[in-house]
Amino acid sequence: MCNLYRMTKNASEVAAWFDAVEGARGANFAAEVYPGYTGLVVAEGAVRAMTWGFPLVLKGAKGQPLKPKPVNNARSDKLATGFWRHAFEHRRCLIPLEAWGEAEGPKGRMTRTWLSLPDRPLFAAAGVWRPSEEWGDCYSMVMTASEGTDAAAVHERMPVLLAPSDQARWLEASPQDAFALCRAWAGPLAIERTGDPWGKAAAPAPALQQPGLF
Repeated sequence: MCNLYRMTKNASEVAAWFDAVEGARGANFAAEVYPGYTGLVVAEGAVRAMTWGFPLVLKGAKGQPLKPKPVNNARSDKLATGFWRHAFEHRRCLIPLEAWGEAEGPKGRMTRTWLSLPDRPLFAAAGVWRPSEEWGDCYSMVMTASEGTDAAAVHERMPVLLAPSDQARWLEASPQDAFALCRAWAGPLAIERTGDPWGKAAAPAPALQQPGLF
């Protein structure tokens, strides 16, 4: 599953790339996005800042509510279930990214491997979003099996990647037509294996500066 992705473009650049309204001016977000962090999405024709992950409130041993956990991946074969159904049917979005990260190596010594589309500085993964009482608007990335793709050498699942010609269909089509797009990327992928430790950063990376704010 995907628990890290990279996105260094600012909101204005994302808006221009996806022909959307820039609606996230002033938002702070990290260049490396982890579950629970703020990221950019394209929803309802605008670039918006949301929290990555739907809040899942669990209960402790005494029945007390615990701190919400961000559920940041939505398996394509679970989109018709209660947790995801309404968002999938009514609130689909695009998640702009430059690469997504996966962990490789033995436990305790895992390193980062980055996957991306060759020669594409920015591309879109399929997403769903909803408002929440805990974090405001939030989003999750739709995942599918990677079998038969370049990504299968790294992980058994991968984000649903959307070609430019399919992005409007994902956002606007019926749930049945949108679901037909939930397939693995058949084209080539760039795979960059690094020696960087997988472990989550101790603190968010410096927020990207939005034009005109500083």
